[in-house]
Parts: sequence; structure tokens; C-alpha cells
Amino acid sequence: MSDILFQGWSGLSRVAIIGPVAYVALVLMLRVSGKRSLAKLNAFDLIVSVALGSVLATTLLSKTVALAEGLAAFAMLLLLQYLIAWTSSRSESFKEVISNPPTLLYHQGFLEGPMNAARISSEELRQVTRCSGHAQLTDVTSIVLESDGTFSVLTDDPTPLTR
Repeated sequence: MSDILFQGWSGLSRVAIIGPVAYVALVLMLRVSGKRSLAKLNAFDLIVSVALGSVLATTLLSKTVALAEGLAAFAMLLLLQYLIAWTSSRSESFKEVISNPPTLLYHQGFLEGPMNAARISSEELRQVTRCSGHAQLTDVTSIVLESDGTFSVLTDDPTPLTR
């Protein structure tokens, strides 16, 4: 039972030493790679974000992964993400392969075909409407399922939202 709660000081000291170094290295790499690295504009961006977290956790907790290997994995993931983003911004055919175009699910009424293809129900669109601050669907002109899996709720109201 004690092994579950405490396995010795070596694991804790590894986390205390490698944790801050790996964290600072990841932050610096993200700053160098630019804002696009964490934009989550498509599925590949989401995969990179999840993979970076996984690499950080593995580097911190696995005694078989050296800090240099973790930093190399960070760099490789960010480089691959950069190359995919760079290529997709310059090649329409490549962009079509890696990106899902946005899907219009509601436009002054439910669009059953796109909703079925996206596996989204009318109740889920009502929930999206409520979560966006609108009491009912009649307040909404369109609902779009974006490439990154988020929903955009559009209205005719020209008043911009303030933050």
C-alpha cells in the first residue's frame, strides 16, 4: 500500500529537476514556433496539443525517457505541425487532404443532411444555441460546425460581443 502513495525520493527529485526544465523548454519552443502552434484550427493542431502534453507527462514521469529525448520529441512535433501548416497554406490540394471544411448545420432551419453526416442532433444544436447565450433558435440565423470541432452561432445582430 505504501508503494501507491510514495515510492521514494528519486521519483520526486526527478520531477522537481526535470519538470521546470522541460516546462520552460516547451514554453520557449512554443514562443519560437509562433501562435499558430496552439491555434487548434484543424484536427492536426489538436493532435499536436495533446501529443505535447503527453510528451511532457512522459518526460516527467518515465525513468526510461531522458530529458534530451523529451525535448527532441517537443521539437519534432512542433516541426511537423509547422510543416503541415506551411504546406497547407501553400497547396490547396494538400489543404483539402488534411482539413475538414466547415459544415453549415442550421440556416433558418435544421439542415438534416449535414446534421446526419456530422452526427449532430437537433437537441445538440439547441444546446449550442443556449451555450452561446441565445434563448432559442429563432434568435439564430446559422450554426456552423467549424473545422476544429467548435460551433459558430451566427445572428443578424450587428452588435459585436465585448470581452
